[in-house]
Amino acid sequence: MRILTVVGARPQFVKAAVVSRALRAAGLEEVLVHTGQHYDHGLSQVFFDELAMRAPDHNLEVGSGSHAVQTGAIMTGLERLLLADGAIDRVLVYGDTNSTVAAALVAAKLPVRLAHVEAGLRSFNRRMPEEINRIVTDRLSDLLFCPTDTAVRNLAAEGITRGVVRTGDVMLDATRHFGALAEERAPLERLTRHAPGAYVLATVHRAENTDDPARLSGILQGLGALGRPVVLPLHPRTRSRLAGTAVPPAVEITDPVGYLAMLTLTRNARRVCTDSGGLQKEAIWLGTPCVTLREETEWVETLEGGWNRLAGADPERIVAFAALEPDGAPPRVGEVHGVAASEAIARALAEAD
Repeated sequence: MRILTVVGARPQFVKAAVVSRALRAAGLEEVLVHTGQHYDHGLSQVFFDELAMRAPDHNLEVGSGSHAVQTGAIMTGLERLLLADGAIDRVLVYGDTNSTVAAALVAAKLPVRLAHVEAGLRSFNRRMPEEINRIVTDRLSDLLFCPTDTAVRNLAAEGITRGVVRTGDVMLDATRHFGALAEERAPLERLTRHAPGAYVLATVHRAENTDDPARLSGILQGLGALGRPVVLPLHPRTRSRLAGTAVPPAVEITDPVGYLAMLTLTRNARRVCTDSGGLQKEAIWLGTPCVTLREETEWVETLEGGWNRLAGADPERIVAFAALEPDGAPPRVGEVHGVAASEAIARALAEAD
């Protein structure tokens, strides 16, 4: 069986690193395609390097652009690849990016069978481009790999039950595997002058926050009032939108960091404040309470016990929620006992018709 895997953004590189290893162990051949959706070295190549991933077989080099431009360019390049190869059994996609939905549309129209990792996630906010990408990709997939019971229920509520597999979360596999290496290869003292527990880690990159000056200003105001230094590795998209927006002295802007460095920073932070979906989970897996800079989350399990709280862009809520302690042990998000998610995915692909 030959699997064509499509990745284009940094969270997908991390997921593919553990799943690709499982595919090889299961005897499956993989053709790896990097769309180039994230093309900056700090958002792309550094991840391949530190995760010891083999170089992609193809790089479409689509770069930046509007949703339509980027999705169309990815579709054109992928269609050309699939028609030229002619021997791909299934396309494998991850998450909710433009790379994901573009690959889903191409696979459906050729047609080539499609498998979706992180199927069934819903924020129920269709103003988010990611939500549209998730819904479309799930509709077109014949194998839907769900990280949680909630994701399975979401699909069932939409009438999708065939091909649904509860695998657990591949990001948990990655956090466990690479977390053991992070402190050794990316020690805290190389990343920040702050001691463990003395700082807050923040990330802001979603368009709903970066493209709205009022929301971005509210978030920065809240971060600046936390009473601790805030380490903010800044996505290029956000940096380009800071003109005219006041950055409080307590907010320390840095360049983007690699995956291992982010694990170290997350593990040692007092709190994480983020609008990232993946970092909400990683914070909890690493024992760090989280404040999410959105009004909703597709990872509803993280809210249990107050380990994650939804503050939106309201500075008062950001400050108040960051001061609250969680109740009890962290929720067991994305766990399936007895098998790693990446191994469950590889096995399901190997056994599929």
